[in-house]
Amino acid sequence: MTAGGEDPVTAEGREAGPPVLTVEDVGLSFAGVKAIDGVSFEVAPAELFAVIGPNGAGKTSVFNVLSGVYRPQRGAVTFLGEDVLGRAPHRIAAMGLARTFQNVELFHNLTVLDNLMLGRHHHFRYGPLSALSWLGRARREELAARARVEDIIDFLELAAWRRHPVRLLPYGVQKRVELGRALAMEPRLLLLDEPVAGMNLEETEDMARYILDIRDELGVPVVLVDHDMGLVMDLADRVLVLDFGRPVALGTPAEVQHDPKVIEAYLGGAP
Repeated sequence: MTAGGEDPVTAEGREAGPPVLTVEDVGLSFAGVKAIDGVSFEVAPAELFAVIGPNGAGKTSVFNVLSGVYRPQRGAVTFLGEDVLGRAPHRIAAMGLARTFQNVELFHNLTVLDNLMLGRHHHFRYGPLSALSWLGRARREELAARARVEDIIDFLELAAWRRHPVRLLPYGVQKRVELGRALAMEPRLLLLDEPVAGMNLEETEDMARYILDIRDELGVPVVLVDHDMGLVMDLADRVLVLDFGRPVALGTPAEVQHDPKVIEAYLGGAP
């Protein structure tokens, strides 16, 4: 299975090609309080890029800017070579930017299969009459979507729960279903907001494996926000550290871990 039918991107080719995402000097304020102040970074094709920082550092605000929920007062955001500032969230999603949320945002009375099918909605092109009769284009598109969703169920090892209502599933499996719904959109960039929050060790290890497979097997670049420093340092190619909305450090996990400014931001004092 590959995103958008394209060949997977190998680790050696991770830096090839223009950036998928470019963020330039973004500034966002609420009633004079700066939530983001001068944030800039790029995400390369098939890169796993992490944004970390203490509570209140502005990590989720960055995600909300990227997905169109917030519009910053200054700066630029380019996705796949196009300016996305000012576009509605559903327009940005249709371009290929998918997102998961810190809290599970699923339809709990629907099955795993139906929740994943909802991730295909912006790919459907048939009209209401075709949908009512379920003939012609509607039937072809629904069957093609079902095949794609079944691939995702296999990829995320959800077959045992495919017909179960989401409300009956363990929390870790629900988080996996939300990840699957984002993959059903065939993303060109995937934003993961606290993907292992509330998980136990086994669930965290499983999710880490799926995230790496998304990057390495599907070739989908990922921007990850998480408080689990061990997870971030093990998975990320590069890390951006924020503190009070300002960039503190940007580099490889090894570089960031030993940066005195990062240590001060997390521990409140010099190393």
